[in-house]
Amino acid sequence: MTKVMTRPRPRPATTRPPGRTDTRPPARTDTRRPSGPPAARTPARPLRTPPQPPPHPTELFTERLLLVLSGQKPVHWAARHIAHTAFDDLTRLAESAPLAVHGRRPTVHRIGHYEPRSGVFEVFARICTGGPSLRALAFRLHLGEDARWRCTAVEVGTPAP
Repeated sequence: MTKVMTRPRPRPATTRPPGRTDTRPPARTDTRRPSGPPAARTPARPLRTPPQPPPHPTELFTERLLLVLSGQKPVHWAARHIAHTAFDDLTRLAESAPLAVHGRRPTVHRIGHYEPRSGVFEVFARICTGGPSLRALAFRLHLGEDARWRCTAVEVGTPAP
């Protein structure tokens, strides 16, 4: 007696293997690029914001003085930006922390400046320390020969009794 070996028949491509119950189509094996314009194929990128101009020196110095006069930064933190007797005035003012608010940070309500001549700003700022009242901050900026702005005078308005 001779045995004849038979090979199993190959299954057609449309039938699923036994035990497979999902109805998903098979994964895409095509590696060609999708058709259509390049803009339609590429993912959307976030829009770039244009570069912002640097802040005005009056804004920078208002923030610096606000941090010192509210007790958040020590006086020597701003020492290189303060000139002449303004450093002594700022030290005297910072001892009493006139813009300190317990539990809140004072905010700048409005900044204005006057330019009496080129390279000099006289600045005023309204500071909100909480509640309905505002405090006044005034200072003077000079542009030095080294092209750096320095504060040469500083005053804080005290609230009316």
